[in-house]
Amino acid sequence: MTVGDPHEWNGSEHPDVDLPSWHGSVFDPVAELDPIERLRIITGGIPGARVVEGVVDVPFDEAWAVMGDLEDGFGVFQPDMRHVTVVDRDGEHVVADARSRYGMRARLRGVLRPGWCWLQSRFVIIGMAATPSPDGATTRVALTGGVRVPGRAAIVPLGTRRALQRSLTQLDRVLTRG
Repeated sequence: MTVGDPHEWNGSEHPDVDLPSWHGSVFDPVAELDPIERLRIITGGIPGARVVEGVVDVPFDEAWAVMGDLEDGFGVFQPDMRHVTVVDRDGEHVVADARSRYGMRARLRGVLRPGWCWLQSRFVIIGMAATPSPDGATTRVALTGGVRVPGRAAIVPLGTRRALQRSLTQLDRVLTRG
């Protein structure tokens, strides 16, 4: 058998081979991922990164109204963020200036759309994902982020999980207090 373009192989070289029904897509796999699964996969490729997950007792629209509001909602549940200002937006692409409560500044660039936020600067990575529960009454939430290791695609792992868990707890308080 001569190896050529894998998309052109039809199994005729081996008539006794029983090809699976997905034969045409074997070289072009497609997987449908919800935002939380996507966040887990992306974070899995970043050394030191952690993901915390939980369920908040409000519908998706209410949860994302706070999570996706970078200027007025994000800082309410992210204890390290003091102020975020969106300076440019083109569809789902966002540029924002952030200041931490410790005075550090970052120019964040990334994507913000319902259920998904990925922002990064030279020094910081922020990721948020949310999906409605099957009954729509609650929302699954996942958070990641932290300070980047200078010159590398890695996160300083010290205290990251604890800080993310604090953010998730605060988000739940903000959403369910009223």
